Amino acid sequence: MRESILVVDDMPDMLKLLERLMKEELHVDVCIADSGEKAIEMISKEVFSIVLADIRMPRMNGLELLKHIKETDHSTLVIMMTAYGSIEDAVEALKLGAYDYITKPFDEERLLHTLKKALEHHNLIKRNIDLEKKVKEKETTEGFLGKSLAITRLVETIRVVAKTDLTVLITGETGTGKDLAARMIHALSNRAIKSFVPVNCPTIPENILESELFGYKKGAFTGATQDKKGLFGAADGGTIFLDEIGDLSNMLQAKLLRVLEEKEIKPLGDTRTYRIDVRVIASTNQNLKEKIASFQFREDLYHRLNVVSITTPPLKEIPEDIPLIVNHFLSFYCTEYNTPQKKFSEDTLKMLISRRWRGNVRELQNEIRRAVIFSKGEIITPQDFQYDSQNLPSHEDTGHSLSKLTYKDARKSLLERFNVRYISELLKECSGNVSLAAKKAGLERQSLQHLIRKYSINSEGFRGGANKI
Repeated sequence: MRESILVVDDMPDMLKLLERLMKEELHVDVCIADSGEKAIEMISKEVFSIVLADIRMPRMNGLELLKHIKETDHSTLVIMMTAYGSIEDAVEALKLGAYDYITKPFDEERLLHTLKKALEHHNLIKRNIDLEKKVKEKETTEGFLGKSLAITRLVETIRVVAKTDLTVLITGETGTGKDLAARMIHALSNRAIKSFVPVNCPTIPENILESELFGYKKGAFTGATQDKKGLFGAADGGTIFLDEIGDLSNMLQAKLLRVLEEKEIKPLGDTRTYRIDVRVIASTNQNLKEKIASFQFREDLYHRLNVVSITTPPLKEIPEDIPLIVNHFLSFYCTEYNTPQKKFSEDTLKMLISRRWRGNVRELQNEIRRAVIFSKGEIITPQDFQYDSQNLPSHEDTGHSLSKLTYKDARKSLLERFNVRYISELLKECSGNVSLAAKKAGLERQSLQHLIRKYSINSEGFRGGANKI
């Protein structure tokens, strides 16, 4: 693809001269605009390598045009033309991000030399951007470990969907990497340089979720001492990820539907609406069609979200990938905890492959982390996984393991053991009733749900008094 230069000047003779000179000497595509407004219109439709613009033009001058270009495209280089003696303008242009400037009347050799240098610099920028994109793409797609057909198809689907701007609904069991899929879609999209804003719907209290999503105006409620941009506003130009969308209240479902239909948000307490450019990705581990049938989820919202559907597979469907996954986590946690690299025995791998992982990869990840902390030998055996909320080793029992850790990591491991034991015993006493357990613990239900997810504790396993982690 040939390089392209846009020349902007309000003098027709100057435009013709520069157009002819560049085409003959530089062999590039040249476009011309006789005003800053015309230049902006052309820039919105086409990407230019270089913009050569006069500073002194009526209505919109070159400095205003420069500001607009720098706000919309950092890769385009801008060279300013200024009359001899107006060096102050040239200095101001450089401060605003211009690549260089030339003075009128200009020397053709000097102009061509400056343009050639700019073209070389632009090529270097493009190569660096392409390289960074390839590196980022490699790092991002490596997030899903596995060579199974299900994982291969998942990654291929993500790559295809990422290149579009369609709304995506990601479904799958708890712990299967729905958030990772959402991040990959964003990272591989044209919105990657903008914000990715994750929203864990169940963890935000319902009474403040609306103001968190859409923002609010000063005075909208007690304590609203200033305007606040909501999460949709923070994601403008980028992606918002609505995790566990099935937990949204009917009222918020209606407001979200309006945002998807109108591409507008209305902050709490405001009389106006504001246009936004946000890609929406949602996820759920629930059966939304069943929730629609029981009038708990809006059918029209479901169809707005389910433009493209992606399902992340549970571990039970990809057992052949488990050895690769567990060895990755083993290497990672040995490094994180400054522990000599360990290995799994063959019996351990067989046990990990055959075991039923209700919490999927998240549960498996937590188990590997605990095994790294608790195991004393170089080889990790099935016995290193034999503990539950009643027999988790105390800090006295594991002093040898903890002494190998830094203070920060030791505290982290003890905190994890405390949370697993405390929450498991709490759920057992409450027969798996999360609301009752939260009330008994003096926590918000959403806060307890967050901890249950974080530590891959299966609350269903405590119904009827069963004690399973």
